[in-house]
Amino acid sequence: MISSASADEEVDLNVRSLAATAVLALTASMLAATPAQAETFATFTPQTISVPKQVRPVVHSVTPVGTIWLDMTATQTAYVVSKMRVNDATIRSLFDNEVVCQGPGGWSKNMVIGQNVYDLNSGSPYQDVTLYTRFLVHPGVAGRVTCTANVRGNSLSTTSAATYRLVSGYLTFADTSVVNAADGQPVQSSVSAGVHALNGGTLWLPNLGYFDLPSTVQGLNVVGDVNLKVCHPDGPDDPCDKYGSTQVKFTLFINQWKSDGTLCKTDSSIQVTHNVPYWVHHKYVPLNKADFTVSTAPGCIPRFNAYVKVEWLSGQTAGIHGTASLTDSQGSTTTHDSDMSHAYVLPY
Repeated sequence: MISSASADEEVDLNVRSLAATAVLALTASMLAATPAQAETFATFTPQTISVPKQVRPVVHSVTPVGTIWLDMTATQTAYVVSKMRVNDATIRSLFDNEVVCQGPGGWSKNMVIGQNVYDLNSGSPYQDVTLYTRFLVHPGVAGRVTCTANVRGNSLSTTSAATYRLVSGYLTFADTSVVNAADGQPVQSSVSAGVHALNGGTLWLPNLGYFDLPSTVQGLNVVGDVNLKVCHPDGPDDPCDKYGSTQVKFTLFINQWKSDGTLCKTDSSIQVTHNVPYWVHHKYVPLNKADFTVSTAPGCIPRFNAYVKVEWLSGQTAGIHGTASLTDSQGSTTTHDSDMSHAYVLPY
């Protein structure tokens, strides 16, 4: 069982081998191998982010901080990673790391990971937060794919706007040639729209279902990134204790199967339990099994499934964030969907 290390601890991420709470650190040789006609890495300039006061309906500030692009073929899959670290919040505020990708023919794929950042005088470990937003892009049509990283947020005060500091970060195409499943599609899945209530029980989300990989694949790097919401639902019959917390256990399951439909191999070694205070509101929980080796034992075939088992243990109610509808810019009436809890596979 891995330790319940905070997602804001910095660790190295290899393109093919992702550590448990990982992020990517590109080497110079990898950058040199990138085609000259692409911009595949952007470093974020440290800056102060201004966010508006809390109103209903919610208004987010949307601050673009970096853009990358890549000319892709119709069959190509690329791996996008965004890292953002913030602190020095004047008031406890929402901090979202969002990536919006667009491509030929109106194609788009977006994802957002969020968590509240506590104010700089709180003394809380949540006053310094690092979030990683990462997913696969596969437009299915040849053309240019452009991805932009946005800092989204608002103050948690109903009377005052706030600021916090974007300390560092980057946006990158961490791998421009990810191995697809046997059907030519990337292996990834997001949780459907809304917040999925645990109701004091268990969810199996996100869930990749069953997938077949090429026979040449030797191993899997499996990632499940979950946004846990504290206190859901919150109503007159089940009011939240604003001084309480919720305790939830997360386990990443990976299975390989035999041709007769029986189990070949299983792994549930990646586990973490979090006790999350009410005021955090939603907690980023990254899970990763970097080295699930494909078995070649008799009868075993390259057929797999994987999912995150989410178990409520105690405290306040809780739920899992699914795809969210977000405004395109501050105060705009146009919106787009951004995935939240999400899982994917990097075969090797």
